[in-house]
Amino acid sequence: MAKLIHTMIRVRELERSLKFYESVLDMKESHRLDFPEFTLVYLRAEGCHFEIELTLNKGREDDYSHGTGYGHVAAVVPDANAKRAQVDALGYAPTAVKEFKRGEELLARFFFVQDPDGYKIEVLEQHGHYR
Repeated sequence: MAKLIHTMIRVRELERSLKFYESVLDMKESHRLDFPEFTLVYLRAEGCHFEIELTLNKGREDDYSHGTGYGHVAAVVPDANAKRAQVDALGYAPTAVKEFKRGEELLARFFFVQDPDGYKIEVLEQHGHYR
Protein backbone atom coordinates (compact mmCIF):
# COMPACT_ATOMS: atom_id res chain seq x y z
CA MET A 1 0.00 0.00 0.00
CA ALA A 2 1.32 3.45 -0.89
CA LYS A 3 1.51 6.14 1.80
CA LEU A 4 1.44 9.79 0.75
CA ILE A 5 4.31 11.67 2.41
CA HIS A 6 4.51 15.15 0.88
CA THR A 7 3.54 17.56 -1.84
CA MET A 8 6.12 19.89 -3.40
CA ILE A 9 5.64 23.50 -4.40
CA ARG A 10 8.18 25.91 -5.84
CA VAL A 11 8.59 29.24 -4.08
CA ARG A 12 10.33 32.50 -4.96
CA GLU A 13 11.07 33.83 -1.46
CA LEU A 14 11.66 31.09 1.09
CA GLU A 15 11.34 33.19 4.27
CA ARG A 16 8.07 34.76 3.07
CA SER A 17 6.63 31.28 2.40
CA LEU A 18 7.88 29.89 5.73
CA LYS A 19 6.13 32.74 7.54
CA PHE A 20 2.87 32.08 5.66
CA TYR A 21 2.74 28.33 6.34
CA GLU A 22 3.70 28.74 9.99
CA SER A 23 1.21 31.52 10.72
CA VAL A 24 -1.70 30.19 8.64
CA LEU A 25 -1.38 26.38 8.97
CA ASP A 26 0.80 26.06 12.10
CA MET A 27 3.41 24.15 10.07
CA LYS A 28 7.01 24.17 11.23
CA GLU A 29 10.21 23.17 9.47
CA SER A 30 10.93 19.49 10.03
CA HIS A 31 14.14 19.37 7.99
CA ARG A 32 16.08 21.18 5.28
CA LEU A 33 18.40 20.11 2.48
CA ASP A 34 20.59 22.83 0.99
CA PHE A 35 22.36 22.40 -2.35
CA PRO A 36 24.24 24.90 -4.55
CA GLU A 37 21.35 25.26 -7.03
CA PHE A 38 18.31 24.74 -4.76
CA THR A 39 17.05 24.36 -1.19
CA LEU A 40 14.35 21.96 -0.02
CA VAL A 41 12.48 22.77 3.20
CA TYR A 42 9.97 20.30 4.60
CA LEU A 43 7.12 21.60 6.76
CA ARG A 44 4.91 19.57 9.06
CA ALA A 45 2.12 20.31 11.51
CA GLU A 46 2.30 18.79 14.97
CA GLY A 47 0.87 15.28 15.06
CA CYS A 48 0.83 15.00 11.27
CA HIS A 49 3.16 12.95 9.09
CA PHE A 50 2.28 14.55 5.75
CA GLU A 51 4.60 17.39 4.73
CA ILE A 52 4.75 20.29 2.32
CA GLU A 53 8.11 20.51 0.57
CA LEU A 54 9.04 24.08 -0.32
CA THR A 55 11.54 24.14 -3.19
CA LEU A 56 13.61 27.27 -3.70
CA ASN A 57 15.48 27.26 -7.00
CA LYS A 58 18.34 29.69 -6.34
CA GLY A 59 18.81 32.52 -8.80
CA ARG A 60 15.30 32.32 -10.24
CA GLU A 61 13.79 35.74 -10.79
CA ASP A 62 10.58 34.94 -12.70
CA ASP A 63 7.32 33.94 -11.00
CA TYR A 64 6.14 30.38 -11.48
CA SER A 65 3.08 29.64 -13.59
CA HIS A 66 0.44 27.40 -12.04
CA GLY A 67 -1.11 26.51 -15.39
CA THR A 68 -4.56 25.00 -15.59
CA GLY A 69 -3.81 21.76 -13.78
CA TYR A 70 -3.04 22.84 -10.22
CA GLY A 71 -6.02 22.89 -7.85
CA HIS A 72 -5.23 23.35 -4.17
CA VAL A 73 -3.81 21.90 -0.97
CA ALA A 74 -6.35 21.33 1.82
CA ALA A 75 -6.05 21.49 5.59
CA VAL A 76 -8.61 20.87 8.32
CA VAL A 77 -9.15 23.08 11.40
CA PRO A 78 -11.56 22.90 14.36
CA ASP A 79 -13.40 26.16 13.50
CA ALA A 80 -13.36 27.67 9.99
CA ASN A 81 -14.76 31.05 11.08
CA ALA A 82 -12.17 31.49 13.84
CA LYS A 83 -9.30 30.44 11.56
CA ARG A 84 -10.55 32.73 8.78
CA ALA A 85 -10.60 35.68 11.22
CA GLN A 86 -7.02 34.86 12.29
CA VAL A 87 -5.82 34.58 8.67
CA ASP A 88 -7.56 37.84 7.76
CA ALA A 89 -5.93 39.61 10.73
CA LEU A 90 -2.55 38.44 9.41
CA GLY A 91 -3.29 40.28 6.15
CA TYR A 92 -3.59 37.25 3.85
CA ALA A 93 -7.09 38.09 2.43
CA PRO A 94 -8.99 34.81 2.75
CA THR A 95 -12.28 34.31 0.91
CA ALA A 96 -15.54 34.22 2.85
CA VAL A 97 -16.44 31.01 4.67
CA LYS A 98 -18.78 28.97 2.47
CA GLU A 99 -20.95 25.96 3.15
CA PHE A 100 -21.18 22.99 0.81
CA LYS A 101 -24.52 21.21 1.19
CA ARG A 102 -26.51 18.39 -0.36
CA GLY A 103 -30.06 19.57 0.20
CA GLU A 104 -30.12 20.54 3.88
CA GLU A 105 -27.21 18.26 4.78
CA LEU A 106 -24.00 20.16 5.56
CA LEU A 107 -21.09 18.42 3.85
CA ALA A 108 -18.35 20.97 4.49
CA ARG A 109 -17.62 24.49 5.73
CA PHE A 110 -14.51 26.08 4.20
CA PHE A 111 -12.61 29.08 2.86
CA PHE A 112 -9.65 29.60 0.55
CA VAL A 113 -6.48 31.64 0.95
CA GLN A 114 -3.49 31.99 -1.37
CA ASP A 115 0.09 31.65 -0.22
CA PRO A 116 2.68 34.29 -1.26
CA ASP A 117 3.35 32.42 -4.53
CA GLY A 118 -0.33 32.17 -5.46
CA TYR A 119 -0.94 28.54 -4.46
CA LYS A 120 -4.50 28.04 -3.25
CA ILE A 121 -5.03 26.57 0.21
CA GLU A 122 -8.48 25.25 1.15
CA VAL A 123 -9.15 25.42 4.88
CA LEU A 124 -11.96 23.06 5.92
CA GLU A 125 -13.72 22.84 9.25
CA GLN A 126 -13.58 19.47 10.99
CA HIS A 127 -16.89 17.89 10.08
CA GLY A 128 -18.18 14.68 8.59
CA HIS A 129 -15.62 13.34 6.11
CA TYR A 130 -13.02 15.92 7.23
CA ARG A 131 -12.09 14.79 10.73
